[in-house]
Amino acid sequence: MMSENEAVSGADRAGERLRAAREAAGLSLTDIAARTRVTQRHLEAIEADDFGALPSPTYSVGFARAYARAVGADEVAIAALVRGQLEGGLRARQESLDLAPADPARVPPRGLAWTGLILVLLLVGGYALWRSNWLASGSAPEIAMSTSTSTPAPEASEQPAAAPPPPVAAPAPATGPVALTATDIVWVRITDAAGKRLFEKEMQPGERYQLPDGAEAPVITTGRPNMLKVTLGDTEIPPLGEPEKRIKNVPLTAEALRARLAATAPGTPAGPTAPAASSPATGAPAAAPSPSPAGA
Repeated sequence: MMSENEAVSGADRAGERLRAAREAAGLSLTDIAARTRVTQRHLEAIEADDFGALPSPTYSVGFARAYARAVGADEVAIAALVRGQLEGGLRARQESLDLAPADPARVPPRGLAWTGLILVLLLVGGYALWRSNWLASGSAPEIAMSTSTSTPAPEASEQPAAAPPPPVAAPAPATGPVALTATDIVWVRITDAAGKRLFEKEMQPGERYQLPDGAEAPVITTGRPNMLKVTLGDTEIPPLGEPEKRIKNVPLTAEALRARLAATAPGTPAGPTAPAASSPATGAPAAAPSPSPAGA
């Protein structure tokens, strides 16, 4: 199978460029690990262009960008090289799977497959014929009659009507300060209604920012909304956008976040209906109104 390095043979490789920049700066991998907080094992995999040893493609790009900043290299160009090598490796693996010949030992002969299909059809047809004969012989009514005469059912009037369950109170709305926590390297810009920048930087994994009290109609712009954990007080809000898809001027007010939370919450089931009351004359159930939902 072609490796990820071989898939980009003849092209510039991110690992080779980063290693050359590190050696030109007179730094060791230990120095880079201390500057980037990336483990030396992952840095060695990056220099060897062995991105399969990293946790995921997202981590591969993020670690390579951090490495590039530490040695003064062009992090945008390095990130593009890493993505190209990852895509080339995926294409190479797919082509090798497509070109691999099928194992004849694992493919059943056509005659055997037809024989199995015919046997299955015969079994299904035989079961259907037996069931139709069994129902026509009258066994089903006899069983039903013996069951109905064995134990007399209690009168409907003897069964007490069960009380309807109490209504479930609606959960309290989420409140508290709005905060953003980065789960990976992500650039963020937050402005208010007047266009004033409240916050703008490339956040590192684990870094947290809380919106100031009184911020007027704050909105966020970022290219990786799935790498931000947004909370309103103690409540986590669903992602602000699709993975790796830029969002622009998305509201960060408490009202907008509560609306996003309500839009993604599962629907509230309808309340249970009260059991039907029995008619004293005929024993037939009489219609009873359903209890009103909570908050109606």
